[in-house]
Amino acid sequence: MSPTHPLGQLSALQQMMAQLLEPLSDSECRHSPAPEVAPLLWYYGRAVYLETYLLRDRVQGEPDMTDRVADIFTTGALSPESQWQRLPPKEHLLSWAATLQDENLMRLANPDKLPPHEWLDDNRLIWLINQHRAILYEQMLQALVERRLAHAAPYRANQRLIAQAPTDDLVGVSQGHYRIGAKDDPAARDNELPTQVVNLSNFRIQRHPVSNADWLAFMETDGYGSQTFWDEAGWTWLQTHPPHPHHWRRDDQGAWYGIGLNGPADLPPSDPVMGIAYHEAQAYARWISTLGGKLSGAVLQHEYQWEAAMRTQALEPSGRVWEWCANRFAPYSEFQPGADPEGGEQQFTLEHFVLRGGCLHSQAALRRISFRQHAAPGSRTGFSGTRLVFPPEGA
Repeated sequence: MSPTHPLGQLSALQQMMAQLLEPLSDSECRHSPAPEVAPLLWYYGRAVYLETYLLRDRVQGEPDMTDRVADIFTTGALSPESQWQRLPPKEHLLSWAATLQDENLMRLANPDKLPPHEWLDDNRLIWLINQHRAILYEQMLQALVERRLAHAAPYRANQRLIAQAPTDDLVGVSQGHYRIGAKDDPAARDNELPTQVVNLSNFRIQRHPVSNADWLAFMETDGYGSQTFWDEAGWTWLQTHPPHPHHWRRDDQGAWYGIGLNGPADLPPSDPVMGIAYHEAQAYARWISTLGGKLSGAVLQHEYQWEAAMRTQALEPSGRVWEWCANRFAPYSEFQPGADPEGGEQQFTLEHFVLRGGCLHSQAALRRISFRQHAAPGSRTGFSGTRLVFPPEGA
């Protein structure tokens, strides 16, 4: 089975997710490491549930294997705490998953033996399953980072992070009509459809996401302490959150370092800042705008601007961090709900904002220009950074 074929990607994702659980005890797998983060077992079980639900229930009309666990793994069926308490032991869940996944792979590998269904055209069902798994895989990694944050040993940075004055390394995008959304892509989710044509004015956009050194400059000029950079919702949010990116910590010499999947490490100055909320990204943009000169007028990118810059190759995809966008997660014009249990109109009721671009841990199933991620404006547990846009030269 080719690793580039969607069925090969599914098999790899199944194995990768199971491997995250293997070195951990049952109690470690069922413990929630942070208020916004579910236990690892829940993410893993939900991935198996969705895969089986989409194939066996929706395509084959066989709900028996998913009905019995639907209340545990369906978002909102019970309170999160109730769902987590009802999780089976790790070994039982792994055994249940292995049996289902092997059978699912066999059925998907033989679509001619499945009943006719539109999802079987162009491997649409497998692409849909892969995307659910890829998102849940990232969430499992986020949970592991939260465990690291909670249990990290003291660390001393080998190289002190130095603040850098933000530069005007920008690229221009000309006024014009640009295609937004997916076109003739069997992997597309309903929130990427239908294809749009939007008219954008001239703008300049940062060639790279905001860096660690850029962010430290914001911190050292009292960006977190100056209410003028924060809107009311952001300032209220800040009162209950530490004034630095979520993954950052300080050593006993006052130097900043980061904590990731592999534990504490130095923060490379040119790497994108990671672990910031939408509120922080907005405050940073307002601070940048006050610096004047070519940086005047800085704002968060709109997702249309990001996609246009990527489609015209004004930007090179970096995929290092998910990038916050200025706009709320909303349906495109003439949106039509699909049959995806994670899609439909309800996905737009959460007051979330858009994230674009993918991160270091994003799998192939999520790496396309039209893919739209989203999160609450106060969420900073994801692998999220940002990028800014500016008025055209001379404006």
